[in-house]
Amino acid sequence: MKIRILGTAAGGGSPQWNCGCPECEEARATGRSRTQDGVAVSGDGRAWYLVNASPDLRAQLLATAELRPPAGTRDTPVRGILFTSAELDHTLGLLGLREAAELDVYATAWVHEALTTAFPLHTVLSGYTRVRRHDVRDGEPVTLAGGLRVTATVLSAKRPRYANEQAPGEAVCAYRFDAGGRSFVYAPGLAAWTPAFEKAISDADLAAVDGTFFTEDEMGPARPASGMGHLAVREQLPLIHARPRTRFLFTHLNNTNPLLRPDAPETAEVVAAGAAVAFDGQSLEL
Repeated sequence: MKIRILGTAAGGGSPQWNCGCPECEEARATGRSRTQDGVAVSGDGRAWYLVNASPDLRAQLLATAELRPPAGTRDTPVRGILFTSAELDHTLGLLGLREAAELDVYATAWVHEALTTAFPLHTVLSGYTRVRRHDVRDGEPVTLAGGLRVTATVLSAKRPRYANEQAPGEAVCAYRFDAGGRSFVYAPGLAAWTPAFEKAISDADLAAVDGTFFTEDEMGPARPASGMGHLAVREQLPLIHARPRTRFLFTHLNNTNPLLRPDAPETAEVVAAGAAVAFDGQSLEL
């Protein structure tokens, strides 16, 4: 299995365009910018699937050799897109793929509904290309091209702000990819370390997990991480340390997160727990 980490920042990226916090100022000064989160996965190195489509997707595709069209063709190795949620920073990039002959989109029924009604992304795209909807169900494996098998695990009912009128449901999920006896879990929106999530990572080789906030009160007491659907990194570290079988990477870092700095003491805490911080463009093979 081949994996390319396309982006590792939370919504707005790092630095965020309208933020002058210390982390953003350092990112500007050092050039250590990060694009919004997403990953590409392939079972055979030829057929690739995107997980999430951030507003930075075009730049990410252009920067990734494996995802470029073969010379002299109008084609793409991208065979489909899977959404972990209906958040804007996970879905807006799909509009940039409207030149495709067709788009295979995988998500829970709840996410598809949000992208058809509250934010009619599917409706808009259908005027440009053929959108093929594939519903994924909690715990039910789906076979993809290139020898991949993917299984969704519902993580929470946290919905995007624009979907406030929509009933709560399977709004956020993780995906486990299996191929050739290896497994990779992608969970950028982890609200709690549930038994279902524990099952998804139980024998996984690699897991890229929610690194949005390092501490519960990073955004201040009025905006706790848990209230925004994210389990703080520091709370995950003891759980990760107890699971040496799986390699853990933190992704989806908010622009306030000290893990953006390689020399931060918080980064050293992550390393001491046996984990690491993912970076844009990272290439992994299992």
